[in-house]
Amino acid sequence: MKALYVNEPGAEPDLEIRDVPVPGVADDQVLVRVAACGLCHHDVAVMAGLLRRGVSPDIILGHEISGVVERVRTSVNGFSAGDRVVSTLTAFCDKCDRCLAGHQYRCREGQGIGHGIDGGFAQYVALPETSLVLVPNGVDLVDACLAACPIGVTIQAISDVAKVRPGETVLVAGAGGGLGIHAIQVATAAGARVIAVTTSPDKIPAIESLGAEVVLSTEDLDFSEIVLALTADEGADVILNTVGSAVFDSCLASLAQFGRMVILGEVESAKVNFNLTNILFRDATISGSTGASPSNIASALDMMSSGKIKPVIHQRLGLAEAAEAFQLVRSHGATGRVVLIPPAD
Repeated sequence: MKALYVNEPGAEPDLEIRDVPVPGVADDQVLVRVAACGLCHHDVAVMAGLLRRGVSPDIILGHEISGVVERVRTSVNGFSAGDRVVSTLTAFCDKCDRCLAGHQYRCREGQGIGHGIDGGFAQYVALPETSLVLVPNGVDLVDACLAACPIGVTIQAISDVAKVRPGETVLVAGAGGGLGIHAIQVATAAGARVIAVTTSPDKIPAIESLGAEVVLSTEDLDFSEIVLALTADEGADVILNTVGSAVFDSCLASLAQFGRMVILGEVESAKVNFNLTNILFRDATISGSTGASPSNIASALDMMSSGKIKPVIHQRLGLAEAAEAFQLVRSHGATGRVVLIPPAD
């Protein structure tokens, strides 16, 4: 099969398509022919050499996988050849305390797909039966690759962590990226008023089309002043920070009394300094959220099937165009996700 490898990470990574054997299938595994795999910032960070910890040598990246079941072992009961599926983000044991609590993405024995075990930037991938979710009829299989990340990730952050309630004001920072553009839709479906912050003027029409009020941010602008003006000086009840340290100060200044900030990403790997009184006297909460449970992924697929969420794919590129996809994501030129499509044969 054809698979994408990173020979040398860097600002212009050395990427190579190799011919390698189709993976074997263990007793609890399913062989999936990959239809599409989204290019996440996690993959870009590995390609750039910014993320190395825990990454297996010579790994096949890609954790946003959709495809069709090619082969199963007789011990597998939940899937059959021809089933349309998406993957979870982690291969998990389904037995430890974290798995039993619904936090399979933090399994004590878990291995990240495309991080600890081979992922979906290939024609085939072998995954545990527990790491697959069926795709409903009517959901486009390429669109479905975004069900876990970014859509399931935003569902967890909004529903499980921030617990957004109808009528609340939700601020989405980094609104034009893969997480942000879908967070707008999930928050809107939860009945929230959404204020979206972006640094990209060309992304404003797409963001506005989703019903958000848009704030254009620049390096010399503290967007909290605009957010406070839009909320009668109350601030945002919930802030979904998909960017991290680069906008942390403005996000914190935008937070309402009893507000909740959820951090979903960190682009610059920088430190932040802030006065604890800004949290204390707001009675505020700051949380991290990066995963998606199988139930979050199933919810994402249901919302896609019902039309409540429309996956936003900026461009579909072949595996051989991975370098172009890498530069597109690193330059923040993509609205939504860039998706890689393996060759048909």
